[in-house]
Amino acid sequence: MSHLISVIILAAGRAERMGQTKQLMPFADTTILEKTIDHYLNSKAAEVVVVLGHEYEKISSLIGNNPVRIVCNRRYAGGMSTSLIAGLNNIRRDTAGIMVALGDQPFVRSFTINLLIDEFERHNGILIPVWNGKRGHPIIFPSVYITEILSLKGDAGAREIIKQHPGDVHEVPVDSDEICLDIDTAEGYKEALARLNGQQDQSDGM
Repeated sequence: MSHLISVIILAAGRAERMGQTKQLMPFADTTILEKTIDHYLNSKAAEVVVVLGHEYEKISSLIGNNPVRIVCNRRYAGGMSTSLIAGLNNIRRDTAGIMVALGDQPFVRSFTINLLIDEFERHNGILIPVWNGKRGHPIIFPSVYITEILSLKGDAGAREIIKQHPGDVHEVPVDSDEICLDIDTAEGYKEALARLNGQQDQSDGM
């Protein structure tokens, strides 16, 4: 029997480095957050929980037609750990693993997500995707770490759990730098759009 994986997409932040609400910024024929959500909904994950905070009403209205569980983290200014905890408090109780995802990574494909889920079937530890020696997201934590994650504070997020349990970490090589690409700045957004246009041009030429 396959292990159930719950995805928690962290999308509550104010995006101060961007200067505007990046979750709502156009990307392909949709937005950054919607494109990110699409990839997880088209994966083998059992459920997708999206944690919002800043501009909750506007963003929740945007994504409300998707089959996701939307969680409002009113304490999002307290750091990423508050969003992670809010998400954990709203996942299925029978989940075997928690996939922690970032809402500003629209290049992460369903293929890569499924690769991690398949690896979790074989290595029931903390799974981290790696490209050219660089770690990225999403990351899967076995459910045995839920209590420990719920005790986190501040903006460190689940990195503290990884530091405390290095022997339980299994790195999963992937074939693309998509796991390392999050959109944080205006310049990063421009680069992401250029990359997207390049991918579309390649598809059109095939």
